[in-house]
Amino acid sequence: MLPLTEGEKRVLLRFARSALQEVLLVRPVPMVRPIPEMLHQRAGCFVTLRAAGILRGCVGRIHNILPLHQAVRDCAAGAALADPRFPPLQADELADLHIEISVLSSLTEVTPEQIEIGRHGLLVSQGSRRGLLLPQVAVEWNWDRVRFLQETCLKAGLPRDAWLSGARIEAFTAQIFGERSLNENALARVEKTGTSD
Repeated sequence: MLPLTEGEKRVLLRFARSALQEVLLVRPVPMVRPIPEMLHQRAGCFVTLRAAGILRGCVGRIHNILPLHQAVRDCAAGAALADPRFPPLQADELADLHIEISVLSSLTEVTPEQIEIGRHGLLVSQGSRRGLLLPQVAVEWNWDRVRFLQETCLKAGLPRDAWLSGARIEAFTAQIFGERSLNENALARVEKTGTSD
């Protein structure tokens, strides 16, 4: 997928926040119109939700059969309600949430030496098991290449050294953006105070 413009990123963030409003406040939100042509393309994506800097939910799809704008909405709703690591979000948490979206490139099989920390996310698979970690995870935890591979294996439910014994390693890049980086947290302030700046 070609790099998204700032305007396209803002539209995706609005789609994600409107999906959260719909599922947490149980009220329909008007769709953003018109939808930029680029957002009708299909791409893998993840939506990450944080409250006070703490992870509160992250759900995504590696491959997608839906247009990107719809995939972002679905992943946002899933991150709020269906991440098994966390209890479902409550309506009173909505205004303080920060949304981050990762739009994935296609997957490419790589050797361990080809992995670049800060550039690549990883998918490790063996048999029916697979685990994925986004590029920003290794940076946030200050992992080197070996630790990143080990943690992705563990995410897959595999032994931490499975990458040395036949597991398939695939890498991808991601366009990563959030409300803070695009000053979209004004949307959260509107919800909280009922006024805009």
